[in-house]
Amino acid sequence: MKAAVIVFPGSNCDRDVTVALRQSMHAGGGGEPTLVWHKEADFPAVDLIVLPGGFSYGDYLRSGAMAAHSPVMTEVARRASRGVPVLGICNGFQILTEAGLLPGALMRNAGLRYVCKDVHIRVESSQTVFTSKYETGQTLRIPIAHHDGNYSADDDGLARLEDGGQIAFRYCDNDGSHSSAANPNGSARNIAGIFNETKTVLGMMPHPERLADAQLGGTDGRPLFDGLIEALS
Repeated sequence: MKAAVIVFPGSNCDRDVTVALRQSMHAGGGGEPTLVWHKEADFPAVDLIVLPGGFSYGDYLRSGAMAAHSPVMTEVARRASRGVPVLGICNGFQILTEAGLLPGALMRNAGLRYVCKDVHIRVESSQTVFTSKYETGQTLRIPIAHHDGNYSADDDGLARLEDGGQIAFRYCDNDGSHSSAANPNGSARNIAGIFNETKTVLGMMPHPERLADAQLGGTDGRPLFDGLIEALS
């Protein structure tokens, strides 16, 4: 199994997600993730592409807007169209929406403040390559760290996400129930992550790589990486 982590100027979670991937890949008998610089218009064949968190291009214009036009993204889009799984975390989610690989947009947090804390999210579907190691309805504790995580789409777009089973995670209370108090950024319908129509592209604001090892204080993020490695090996 081969994985590529795309690195943009301003990425700061590329090493974190590489460590999480390496941990799961080694456990599954896989190799080493490959770091790919954003100026690379091509890169070796891989089974998984990850866009990590951070502040690509300093979040100028809009978060992810400039990174979406980096040379590497043409190739990422081409491979995504052929079914190669793509995972975008935090800034990676923003890049995926700006590149048109996922619908909607990530706006300024409703409280107009940067938010960095652990939150609870509910798994809305376990029937995907990204969530196969979770149970539908399972509640996870995962950290967030963002200023522009307020997911927005028009009513028709939100209805399509609901009807297509494209909502991956929702912010929730620790018992799995939805409430405005559990929503850290004002996201529509408490959305914390979404899939594309074929469920081969996932964008999520929470950082599973930051709770993928017991030494980090929890392992709720580990099954996402273990599931991907198992499914793609």
